[in-house]
Amino acid sequence: MSALFAKSVRPVILAASRSDGLRRSIERLPLTRAVVHRFVPGETLEQALDSVAGLRASGRMVTVDYLGEDVADADAATATMQAYLDLLDALGRRFDATRGGVRPLEVSVKLSALGQALERNGEKIARENLHTICARAQRVGGWVTVDAEDHTTTESTLSIVAGLRADFPWLGVVLQAYLRRTLGDCRDCAAVGARVRLCKGAYDEPASVAYRDRATVTDSYLRCLQVLMAGSGYPMVASHDPAIVERVPLLARESGRGVDDFEYQMLYGICEGEQLRLARTGNRVRVYVPFGTQWYGYFMRRLAERPANLMFFLRTLSSREQTQKSPKT
Repeated sequence: MSALFAKSVRPVILAASRSDGLRRSIERLPLTRAVVHRFVPGETLEQALDSVAGLRASGRMVTVDYLGEDVADADAATATMQAYLDLLDALGRRFDATRGGVRPLEVSVKLSALGQALERNGEKIARENLHTICARAQRVGGWVTVDAEDHTTTESTLSIVAGLRADFPWLGVVLQAYLRRTLGDCRDCAAVGARVRLCKGAYDEPASVAYRDRATVTDSYLRCLQVLMAGSGYPMVASHDPAIVERVPLLARESGRGVDDFEYQMLYGICEGEQLRLARTGNRVRVYVPFGTQWYGYFMRRLAERPANLMFFLRTLSSREQTQKSPKT
């Protein structure tokens, strides 16, 4: 089932995630919007803050993502930056911040949403916007991690993050284990003590730059994680794969790390029971909380990640359709 899903179903879903026509159709479906809340807790800042409150009450940390990608002009990039400043201010007002050590409050940022891909001075605009966000995060006692996008952005993203770490050494970055280059990137980040979120990867990349076989991706993930654990940085294990989660304690012990020297990261709405189990047994667990109106691309990538996510979506749609068709008594 998993092999068939990866080879046949996943590429179709990822292709659909890039279709504007399909996006407009799906966004108009009330049934779809109801299911989206499994993975995206809301479209407004207040809804996001309510979700953060529940997660913090359960002992979990958070990283909040204001959804959006590929802005069309500098004004849109500035608007995204301002949304993050408002988010950070709201987090600082509502929750206790930690200014030393591991910070429980964090935001995740895509550089494409800050202007990275703009034809004129895109990297410069994105770098300046990210610097402003980091400065605000430092003021309110939060952290920032820069999300990974498709492989064409990797070099630019790593360059921008490396430059800003001079002012914000806590600035994190996401590396994707399915990219062939990532083992080397992990070595570089581990050597300078960077904070790295390691994930498998959620984009449909060509075989020339990425591993396509599921078992090979898992093997690459574990090799990359071993490098991060052995380095001087702070590894963030972003995976729901039981085969990876089960290996983490052994890799940590082999590298002399305790439970305070790394963290698990999982997505909002996925593996809730496992998140709570890990947190209750003394581990650091951070939940990725997305919010905003531009949820379509994120939602489709979640469906493409795991057969269980797609099956949940289809079962929920079916049950709601049956409920609507049933005669009222």
